[in-house]
This record gives sequence, C-alpha cells and structure tokens, in this order.
Amino acid sequence: MKNKGEKFAYIPIFCNLNGKSVVVIGGGNVAERKIRGLLKAGAQVTLISPETTDSLGKMVQEGLIRHISRAFRPGDLDGAWLVIAATSDRSVQDAVFQEAQARRIFCNVVDEPRVCSFIVPSMVRRDELCLAISTGGLSPALAKALRKEFEKRLGPEWGTFVSLLGKLRNLLLQNHQGKAVTDRCSRLADLDVPEWIKQNQWSRVEKWASDICGEQAKTIVQEFARDG
Repeated sequence: MKNKGEKFAYIPIFCNLNGKSVVVIGGGNVAERKIRGLLKAGAQVTLISPETTDSLGKMVQEGLIRHISRAFRPGDLDGAWLVIAATSDRSVQDAVFQEAQARRIFCNVVDEPRVCSFIVPSMVRRDELCLAISTGGLSPALAKALRKEFEKRLGPEWGTFVSLLGKLRNLLLQNHQGKAVTDRCSRLADLDVPEWIKQNQWSRVEKWASDICGEQAKTIVQEFARDG
C-alpha cells in the first residue's frame, strides 16, 4: 500500500517484440491501432473478440494475425508474452488483468492505469529514433500535445542522422579503442547536423564526419547523400 503522498514512478523500457506472442482483447478501432503498431514491431498477434473492424478482418484473411471469434475466457493468455486489453467492459478488464498478474505477464488495459502493469507512452518515431512521452497516465491529452509538438520539430532528417551515426560509430569501433571511441562519439552527437541534412548541405556533413572519423567517413556520407 502506498504511503500518503507517495507516488508510483514508471521506468521507460523499450521492448523487443519480434517473434513474441501478444494477445489483444477487443476488436474495435483502438485495438486496430494497437495491432498495427505490434505488427510493425514483429509481434505474433492473437486477437480475441466476437467482432472486428473491417481492417482487422482483412488482416485475419491475409494471415497477419490470428483471430479467436469470441469473448475472453480464462486460459486465453497461455503462452503470451504481453497482453493488451482494448475494451471498455470493466469486468473483462479486471479478468484480463487478474489472469495476467497471476501468470506474470505484462498487461496494458487501454486508458485504465488502475489495471495496468505497464502504460504505453505517446511516441515520435523517425526510423530508429524513437521518443517516448508519458505523464504517468495523469494526462494523456498533454502527452498527445507534446507528441504533436515534437513531430513538428523533428523531421525525417533526424532518422537519417541516427542511421548515419550508427555507420560512423561502427567505423570508429573498427579504428579506435577505449576513451578515443567515447570522445569521438560524443563529438558526433552534434545537434546542428540534422539541419545540414535537411538543407542537403552534404559537403558540410562530409567535412564534419571526416574531421571526427577520418577519410573513410566521406564514403559513408556520400552513400547517404546519394540515397537522400
């Protein structure tokens, strides 16, 4: 039991769901949105719901998800790594959460923190760059507003920047060791570079990269410039 004034704090964790079994309860628009994100993450999704949206029905027909066409029953979480309940029925919410707790399965009931072992943050994704925004369930509206603000500020050039940093870091690891790698990686984290990428100032990017990583970095930047 919490003491007076004590608050629970959430720890943000990025989960690798590739190949993991995820059960989704509910077949409406919210479930559809959650399932699209799960499929992008490579999850193996089982949907449990008497009815589905047309889009979810199409996913079932295409073999993208497995569908059990009925209401939730005890035992439906067998083998699940994670469960999401997207239903407004409180009795179902409670039943899903209780079974998940008993089986030590992470559970999220959409918009119901009282029956969640984790909450899903608002996210801004630019390829491998992902920003997670949470208010601890206190104000989803604020989290959404902040997400929209960051989406405006962080264009696709940030995804390119992160991919480029990955290539340059690998180059540094090949040619340097220890503190030399750490110091040079710190110099690579230059927040001015995405704007150069956005403006197609690739010669400037090339000089920045080669100054830090050596002449081989020019070839890497040139490949990005051609693809961009």
